[in-house]
Amino acid sequence: MKRLSLLIVGLSVLVAGCSDKPTGPSQTTTSTFTVPLTAGSEVPPTVNADAGATGTATIVLRVVRDNSGTITSAVADFQITVAGFPPGTTVTDAHIHNAGVGIIGGVYVPVGLTAGELVLTNGGGSVTKNGINVPADKAAAILSNPAGHYFNVHTALNPNGAIRGQLSAPATY
Repeated sequence: MKRLSLLIVGLSVLVAGCSDKPTGPSQTTTSTFTVPLTAGSEVPPTVNADAGATGTATIVLRVVRDNSGTITSAVADFQITVAGFPPGTTVTDAHIHNAGVGIIGGVYVPVGLTAGELVLTNGGGSVTKNGINVPADKAAAILSNPAGHYFNVHTALNPNGAIRGQLSAPATY
């Protein structure tokens, strides 16, 4: 009986060791996109009172990959700095969209700004939004084709976007 128990335990360990499920640690990588924003890059270009606006969006995308390299989760931090807007301008939203240069795309990753969260008293300002969940498939698409995505900032005067910039290859660490 004792031998049978040892045999069963040994076989259980052997079967567990032969599992085809990947094991091992996951890996986290961080990619930083620095995106210059201009009114002339909007589609169509912004030509009203927001036409002199510029900005920069710094997007830090942290992805977790399993041992096969598949992204299993992602989180983004956004630092948005803008200038050159008319005093009192209210930023209503900001997002990553999925479209190339000169094309309007749908909202892909919302930053989660609320109207009035960034009021530009003197025409400029900044806001930070951290810990924004990004679906794994969208993070993979952004990383595999940054130029196929853009970031823009919306204002009350330009609800479809006032300033825009295409993503480009990130710094990764």
